[in-house]
Amino acid sequence: MIREHDYRVTVRWSGDTGAGYRDYTRDHDVLAEGKPTLQGSADPVFRGVPERWNPEDLLVAALAECHMLSFLSLCARARIAVTDYRDTAAGIMREGAGHPGRFTEVVLRPQVTVADPAMIERAAALHQEAHEQCFIANSVNFPVRHEPTTVAN
Repeated sequence: MIREHDYRVTVRWSGDTGAGYRDYTRDHDVLAEGKPTLQGSADPVFRGVPERWNPEDLLVAALAECHMLSFLSLCARARIAVTDYRDTAAGIMREGAGHPGRFTEVVLRPQVTVADPAMIERAAALHQEAHEQCFIANSVNFPVRHEPTTVAN
């Protein structure tokens, strides 16, 4: 059975000062019905505001979140009690002659704590399956690597 899911967001911006590239604001809002508004901007290197989310941050976050949710689902089905999950994900975007820039990789570094030491090995093995199930990782054209660590309480 094929299922199709529909996602809709609104990106709202206003603020052209008429002064050209250096002076227009990159600040904008990202809205979705029934959800808190995300305050967005460009990456500071592209004249954005560092306190706001930028598209590059959101891409890395989407990959990390998708992996985590896939992993937690697999652990729950395998009756592995995960008591803590943190990921210090990082993405690399390169700009170069002839192209405007693109991500070359994202590295996820999930730090997982399980309740039972006997489940460490099984939980660690589920990261590969979580990667294969992640909708976002399946949608990008660059490698998404994993460097997980798993410990017990």
